[in-house]
Amino acid sequence: MEDMNRNEIEITTYDRLLRAWENSMELVRDYEMYSKRIEDQKIKEIFKRYAEDEGRHAAELRELLLEYKNKN
Repeated sequence: MEDMNRNEIEITTYDRLLRAWENSMELVRDYEMYSKRIEDQKIKEIFKRYAEDEGRHAAELRELLLEYKNKN
């Protein structure tokens, strides 16, 4: 234990899950915004699909985050 750097910051599993969930939610918002501001229909649909896909990722990450929090 003495060999450990006392100034080291430990990033926990909870921290990583929280950050991934927050990033995922931000991507949902970004993709939704892009889909509303782009006139090209093909690209608009791709961004809409990405927003939906990322929404599923965000929901799954949130569930994992809550499970992990309640487990510990």
